[in-house]
Amino acid sequence: MDSANSKSLIVEASRSLVAKGFLMATGGNVSLRLPGSEAFAVTPSNYDYLKMRSEDVCVLDFGLKIIEGSLAPSVEAAMHLAIYRARPDVMAIIHTHQVYASALALMGMPIPGLFDEQIRFLGRRVAIIPYAPSGTGMLKKTVARHVANHDNAYIMKNHGALVFGADMERAMHNVEILEKCSIAYLLTLCAGRKASRVPLAVREIAFAKLRGDQKKSEAGLSGRGGE
Repeated sequence: MDSANSKSLIVEASRSLVAKGFLMATGGNVSLRLPGSEAFAVTPSNYDYLKMRSEDVCVLDFGLKIIEGSLAPSVEAAMHLAIYRARPDVMAIIHTHQVYASALALMGMPIPGLFDEQIRFLGRRVAIIPYAPSGTGMLKKTVARHVANHDNAYIMKNHGALVFGADMERAMHNVEILEKCSIAYLLTLCAGRKASRVPLAVREIAFAKLRGDQKKSEAGLSGRGGE
C-alpha cells in the first residue's frame, strides 16, 4: 500500500468514526503504518475531520520527520510512533474521546473480560493507562510501557480510548466493540450489580487466537520489508 492509499483510508475512516460518534470536533487522532518502510500516516493537528482531505494527512518517518504534508501532524504523533515500535503487529491506531469509554477513563475503571468477542479481538481485559499530559514525552513513554501486554484496546485515564488493529477495518471494528463493552459495563455498575466474567479457560483460548492473529500480522510486516 502506498502513502496515497493510506492517506485516503485515514480520511474515510475518520469520517466514518465521526458519523458514528466516536470522533468529535478535532479530538483524537488516527494513524496507519506504511508497510515496507519505517513510516506512518497520521491525521493533522487540530483539524476538522469533515474538512480533511487526503493531502492534509501527514506522513512521518520513524524519526518523526515530515515526509509528506504541509500541516502540522497530530500532537500525539510521537505516541503513535512509540506504539508502532513497541508492537510490530499493529498496523492501525485509533485514539478517540468516545463517550462511554471516556466515562470509565474518569472513573479509572478497567473493563474485565466480559464477552467472548471482547477477549477475541481486544484482549484479556481493557486496562487503564495512567494519566500523562497530552502530547508529552511522559505520555509516549507511559503508553509504550503499558501496551506491551498485547491487548488491542486501552482506556487512558482522564483522556479517552486507544485502539489497535492489524488493518484499519479491524481497528474501527475494535472501537465499536470497546464502546459496546463500555456501555454494558457502565450499566451493570449503575445497577449496583457485579459483572460476571467469561470463564478463565475460555478467556485464555480466545486470547490465544488473538495472539495468533498478531503474530501473523507481524510476520506479514517482516515479509513486506518492514521493521
